[in-house]
Amino acid sequence: MSLAAVIQAEQKLLLPTYDRQKVLFMRGRDVYLWDSKGKRYLDFVSGIGVNALGNAHPAIQKVLKQQAGKLIHTSNLFYHEYQSELAKRLTKISGLDRAFFCNSGTEAWEGALKLARSYAREHNRNGHKAKWRLLALENSFHGRTFGALATTGQEKYRHPFAPLVPGVNFVAFNDLDDLKRQFDGSVCAICLETIQGEGGINPLSREFLQLARELTEKSGALLLLDEIQSGLGRTGKYFAYQHYSIKPDIVTVAKPLAAGLPLGALLTTDRVATGMHPGLHGTTFGGGPLACAVAIEFLKQLEKLRSHVGKLGAYFLGELLELKAKHGEVKDVRGMGLMLAIDLDSADTAKAAVGELLAKGILINRTHDTVLRFLPPYIAEKKHVDQVIDALDVALVKIKGSNRQGHKVAQRKAASA
Repeated sequence: MSLAAVIQAEQKLLLPTYDRQKVLFMRGRDVYLWDSKGKRYLDFVSGIGVNALGNAHPAIQKVLKQQAGKLIHTSNLFYHEYQSELAKRLTKISGLDRAFFCNSGTEAWEGALKLARSYAREHNRNGHKAKWRLLALENSFHGRTFGALATTGQEKYRHPFAPLVPGVNFVAFNDLDDLKRQFDGSVCAICLETIQGEGGINPLSREFLQLARELTEKSGALLLLDEIQSGLGRTGKYFAYQHYSIKPDIVTVAKPLAAGLPLGALLTTDRVATGMHPGLHGTTFGGGPLACAVAIEFLKQLEKLRSHVGKLGAYFLGELLELKAKHGEVKDVRGMGLMLAIDLDSADTAKAAVGELLAKGILINRTHDTVLRFLPPYIAEKKHVDQVIDALDVALVKIKGSNRQGHKVAQRKAASA
């Protein structure tokens, strides 16, 4: 089926939810993808952080084939052998105690919000002031379901679906005074991305996250961290919060967990888990044997790659900073490990840069209008980083020249009018 035929069929049959690049991918291996015309692309999007082991990883393929031949789905009415093993591994690396498995990041976040409210209700039956408010951050993104949208601090996502779930207030990003002002005894949870992803790769300051932890510990509220994009090795540690030397009450993960299969999880403490009882929450597909078996293998492979991610991320960051020093269009460089971004001077410049690299067979993506986001597979090497940096260098020079030429043409037309 040709690209044109696929586009025509989708326009007729699918809801118009995506503004796709006009590329039809057919196969992938390691850090590369190939399109329907046989062109090869270096993948520094990795399925928005999902394909952390790259494409067609042999260990993942082996487990997929073996488990698909034995058992794919049972439902959560029965036991299978992989949920407890996966939970054991996740709780060990997170420092938490219990897990709940679902299908996606937004489902994990929905579960975290429900658990926070349920825990507050269970532990405030003695006449104390009810805890029900949620504090989230401006510019945040937690998903597209109603609870996740309610805690997402970007109006463009929220406005079409208002009114949303009540009881959510937004704190200015990294603003200590605003957090202190808005926090009181009615707050049941502070809800944060350790590093904002869709918002433009913005890490929380150490002071802000520590204050959030102190406030919640003193009041009995919970600290919820969304590590759906930043967790599971992306920053060089298992979780981004481990760079801050704090531990949350609940953390959510998803994207790379099952190496491309749908799987999300919330992790929490024994204390907070008392807020959940049979029948209060559940899932049909979440935590199935196929996805869990693959996730166990992913975590085995991750152990071998964490050090590499940290080292390559430091190298990549250094190269991006050099690019910033060279090009005035680069306003900022942000991120940790292999979750990095450059913030450009305009949305047009960022859009043009994505197009220039796509034409050269390099996949990056634009988020928050002006930000180029880099989420390469953990198996990427310095030579791949160099390829991206060199292509960006050339692209920014070309875009600047084009912008200058366009400005001159506009001036001439204005003068002759």
